[in-house]
Parts: sequence; C-alpha cells; structure tokens
Amino acid sequence: MSDKLAICLWLDGTAEEAAGFYCSLFPDSEIGSIEHSPGDYPGGKAGDVLTVTFTLLGQDVMGLNGGANTEFTDAVSFQVFTEDQEETDHYWDAPTASGGAEMACSWCKDRFGVRWQVIPRVLMQGLGHDDVAVRARVFEAMQQMVKIDHSAIEAAIAGH
Repeated sequence: MSDKLAICLWLDGTAEEAAGFYCSLFPDSEIGSIEHSPGDYPGGKAGDVLTVTFTLLGQDVMGLNGGANTEFTDAVSFQVFTEDQEETDHYWDAPTASGGAEMACSWCKDRFGVRWQVIPRVLMQGLGHDDVAVRARVFEAMQQMVKIDHSAIEAAIAGH
C-alpha cells in the first residue's frame, strides 16, 4: 500500500475471491499480496486468508476477512466513469451477474454487497450543463433509468 489513503473492504471470508473478481474486471488492477492469519481469531483460524491487498483502477484497496454480521450499505459506493455504452454495459453487467442486483439511476451492487455507480461521462456533462433546462431534462431522463442509456441522455441534452 503506497498511498496515504486506501480503501478497506470488510468481507466475510471472500476477500480473495472479491479481489480476484475486481481485478479481472478492471484495467490497471492486480492482486498485490495475500496475508494468512498467524493464529486463530474470532471467526477464523490460523492459516485462513486474513487480508488481500490489491490495486483497483490504480487505487490501493485491502480486502479484510473480518467476519459476518457486517454489511455494505448505499452510504458508500465506488463510482466508475465510462466513455460509451459498451463500457457502461461491461461495468454494469459484470457486478450485477452472479448474485448482484440492479438498483436505480446508475447504481448496482455486486454479489459481495459492494455498491457501484456506473456513470457515463455524458450524464455528468448533462447534469453539469450551463443551461438549467438541459440539466432538468437530463435529470428527468436519469430518474427513469436503472442502467444509464447513453443515447437517451444525449437526446435529453439535445432537447429531443
């Protein structure tokens, strides 16, 4: 871990699986180290995977097998900014497959419970547009979506 700030994900015995999944999904991502517990601990035994450090899109992350009864909520999410519909579909479809779930307005969660926002840059451009009418149309269009549709956002920006 080289940054001054890193993300720590508390998982229930799935830190290695989660790190592998995330690293397979995103570029500039790799597993750094896997540390095993030197002794028994609440919820685990000596030799179990305790932590997995990895880089996700260039950001340092640690997966901690901290045990059960701790769940992720909508209060914290990862934002992934996309350039086109193909990239949006890729980063949306992978987390929602195999036990994940779609949410609303660009939000989804993966099978580990981590929340993601898959946000097309065109959406952010529309929501930040100088013209308040454009912002309102884009916001209204977004409110009708689960996964963001680039062409519908572009149409809202254009006033169609």
